[in-house]
Amino acid sequence: MIHLRGAKALRIAAIAATSGLAILAAVTSAAAETTVKWLHLEANPAYVAIWRKIADEYQAKHPGTKIEMQFLANEAFKAKLPTLLQSKDAPDLFYSWGGGVLKQQQQTGTLLDLTSAMDAKDGAWKKSYNQAAIKGLTFDGKISAVPYQMGTVSFFYNKALFAKAGVDADTIKTWDDYLAAVKKIKAAGIVPIAGGGGEKWPIHFYWSYLVMRDGGQQVFNDAKNGKGNGFNDPAIIKAGEQLAELGKLDPFQPGYLGATWPQTLGVFGDGKAAMILSFETTVATQRVNSGDGKGLADDNIGRFAFPAVTGGAGAPTDTLGGLNGWAVTKKAPPETLDFLAYLTNAENERTIAQAGLIIPVAVGAEDGIKSPLMRGAADQLAHSTWHQNFLDQDLGPCVGRVVNDISVGIVSGQITPKDGAQQVQDAFEQDQL
Repeated sequence: MIHLRGAKALRIAAIAATSGLAILAAVTSAAAETTVKWLHLEANPAYVAIWRKIADEYQAKHPGTKIEMQFLANEAFKAKLPTLLQSKDAPDLFYSWGGGVLKQQQQTGTLLDLTSAMDAKDGAWKKSYNQAAIKGLTFDGKISAVPYQMGTVSFFYNKALFAKAGVDADTIKTWDDYLAAVKKIKAAGIVPIAGGGGEKWPIHFYWSYLVMRDGGQQVFNDAKNGKGNGFNDPAIIKAGEQLAELGKLDPFQPGYLGATWPQTLGVFGDGKAAMILSFETTVATQRVNSGDGKGLADDNIGRFAFPAVTGGAGAPTDTLGGLNGWAVTKKAPPETLDFLAYLTNAENERTIAQAGLIIPVAVGAEDGIKSPLMRGAADQLAHSTWHQNFLDQDLGPCVGRVVNDISVGIVSGQITPKDGAQQVQDAFEQDQL
């Protein structure tokens, strides 16, 4: 493999920043031996097929460059990536959830600082994205990843099962309303919620949202900045108590503590649970993970925001979700930037959005959203009063792992809400040493 360095590399990066098209003709022959290694964790074959088509189109326009797609399953990705990034087999670009994990990767010197490339040509590349996405992937003034998508977690429900149980989703406005709906669905002989306790992070959505609803942005910001009572704040403990209350209703499918996320989506897609707290891509992912590969019909799926908490400091318009991007390693060839500019340009993001797979961040691509449920998520994000990245990512890998652990522990009754809050606080303090 030939890696281009110095002034020549900077010239190529500048071209990538403005157009995402041709690399300088003068380096075509050198680029003939260039392979860009792209590491992702997407298990949906329909999604991967779209990426592959975009990569093939890029290769056709750039015969000197090969885009090699590499895959790791979600949990393997998280476990192996830190070691992989320090090895000779490190990818050139890889998927990132942003937050403290990305910031830590930047601080270790693993990542390429994208600031100069994005600022080239009067910032044309940077200006091609939603600026909130750029800001969310910037740490200490350095852009650490190329924005790809934004998303928000919300409840998706099976309309037929809700109707059978006599539950009107439009009436679920508060946490008390939600618990009442869970009880009513369970009384009708239906599993209320598809839960993924095997990988733990799907359960952290509940704890995180309750922390946001009870404490609001100020309590959370104080906690992660070591102020006040930290994660032992009464509002955070109360959030744990509310999660424990949900757990006592036994709302999840049998065996949920061992269920992977694909299995959990399959439970929902097979009509074996009335609802799921999940990503904006749920319509597509429940389908591919269902037993028959078809899942629930689009018109049988509804959506509602995580409810408010009566008396809580958080607003019902505060959202939890992802800000995802593609990070680039320092050893990556400059063709990597050119490909990323192409992959995330408005035309390609529009194509991916039309398939119902992302809420795009490329300026001008938002008209590609066709799914009513995806449009609802996009509109919710547009009116978000505080968009919080996933806590297991935002707080960094060490603290985030504890957040996931205690979320499962609380909902399953294995630890108390107070002990859970203390464990997060202990992990936070240890992480500051």
